[in-house]
Amino acid sequence: MKRELAIEFSRATEVAALAAYKLLGRGDKNAADQAAVTAMRVMLNKVDINGEVVIGEGEIDDAPMLYIGESVGTKHGVDVDIAVDPVEGTRMTALGQNNAVSVLAAAEKGSLLQAPDMYMEKLVCRPEAKGKIDLSKSLAENLKTIAKCANKPLEKLTVAILAKPRHDEIIKKLYTLGVKVFAFPDGDVAASILTCMPDSEVDVMYGIGGAPEGVISAAVIRALGGDMQAKLLTRDIAKGATLENIDHGKVEKQRCSQMGVTPGDILTLEQMVKSDHIIFSATGITNGDLLQGITRNDNIATTETLVIRGKSRTIRRIKSIHYLDRKDSELKDILL
Repeated sequence: MKRELAIEFSRATEVAALAAYKLLGRGDKNAADQAAVTAMRVMLNKVDINGEVVIGEGEIDDAPMLYIGESVGTKHGVDVDIAVDPVEGTRMTALGQNNAVSVLAAAEKGSLLQAPDMYMEKLVCRPEAKGKIDLSKSLAENLKTIAKCANKPLEKLTVAILAKPRHDEIIKKLYTLGVKVFAFPDGDVAASILTCMPDSEVDVMYGIGGAPEGVISAAVIRALGGDMQAKLLTRDIAKGATLENIDHGKVEKQRCSQMGVTPGDILTLEQMVKSDHIIFSATGITNGDLLQGITRNDNIATTETLVIRGKSRTIRRIKSIHYLDRKDSELKDILL
């Protein structure tokens, strides 16, 4: 893909972040998410691509925009797969908490895993351990392998994990192993990226989160030379076998069958992302470990965006100043 597309995709995450920021701290995560979705869709439809959303806001029945299978772009230019999460950390945005971002990954057509919006178990590591992780083994075994590859004792290893009830026992085991644990409230894309950033102390990201975030993470981890394995999990497996979760899990299995994937199968990084022609963009909504959040003074806002190109493994941080009253008419109502 042309390098010019990196700027176009960065504009998409910027406007999504700006739209969500307008609703920062208002206590309505759905409204913040919808504003970001609308803004990102407007911008993507201005880009000269023939794009298809392969991982997005969900199925067409419950996601009016940026749903799985939706076409985006002007229909002129290259064919691309798009994976989006207009607000990773909707709850954090609603509550005004740190580490909310807007993210997007794009790759050559047919490169990104197509899967339902469901749960996914993920293990992500630094480039030093590439080819050495194995999700069929215990987490303890994998951590010992990663520590050995990083040439450090296990107690010097740092593991990022979502602070969710489903991870409580795992976090206790991590403490028993002696590793350092960074437990974060929501959003695992940023934590995945930190495993492969040169200036980060995070070595591993593990946990059960969303499949859309998993595919986006896989794209950027491949671009950065790290490694990742994952499993799709039905809701009854991820959250407990209640009648409601079992029924939901049956629907997820049907959707997986239609898309040619199987819950529980180990997915390698190369199965999730088949090409190095990747562009990743993330814009900070609130301050976080990966990016600075938006600052706004009346109609002038400042954003920080991380843009990564897989083929060249170029990492750029873009600081932009936006005059919101000069934006396209389609965006003014969303941003002002």
